[in-house]
Amino acid sequence: MALETPTTRNLPLDPTVSALLFIDVQNFCVRRDGGEFKGLSNSEMEEKYGHYFERLKAVIPNMQKLQAAFRKAGIEVLYTTIESLTKDGRDRSLDYKITGFLVPKGSNDAKVIDEIAPIGDEIVLPKGSSSVFVSTNIDYLLRNLGVKQLVISGLVTDQCVESAVRDACDLGYLVTLVTDACATYSAERHDDSLRAIKGYCRQVTTAALLGEVAR
Repeated sequence: MALETPTTRNLPLDPTVSALLFIDVQNFCVRRDGGEFKGLSNSEMEEKYGHYFERLKAVIPNMQKLQAAFRKAGIEVLYTTIESLTKDGRDRSLDYKITGFLVPKGSNDAKVIDEIAPIGDEIVLPKGSSSVFVSTNIDYLLRNLGVKQLVISGLVTDQCVESAVRDACDLGYLVTLVTDACATYSAERHDDSLRAIKGYCRQVTTAALLGEVAR
């Protein structure tokens, strides 16, 4: 498949130039005892994050299906996690400092969840800002890997996922967002984000993408 000058985003994946990227699927923001939810009462958790945790029950199995299919097809699988390069987080972005996001280097919060844990030499990139393209060398790595089509799944849809989609598009990648393998804190926020970034990426379901990868 010639991808040098595509005229549409709606192209099926070419496994030879593709990669799957999981955004921030880590203990910090997936486990109920993760650092993002520290100090919240049960009632506060339910009020603020009830929808989110319910959606994760469907999203994580979809992530597992994607991971298994991409591995089977020999397509690169990468991960990014919110994780400072220092213990006290002095290197993280101003936004993360104001928000209060502190995931120390090497902490349990920084680990990809067990359900989709990396294997072998799959690449994990710690980041200290919302966009993986701002605070890591992922663009350099993807170009070295020969990646032109980037599939994105992760958390949360309208923040770090959306940032990655926009930046990847502007840097020249054909981006596919897996709509039911992402989650945020409300259905409204998720749907609003999908509409906002529709012009930057192809949007497909897990089932549809699995059909492409299996061909």
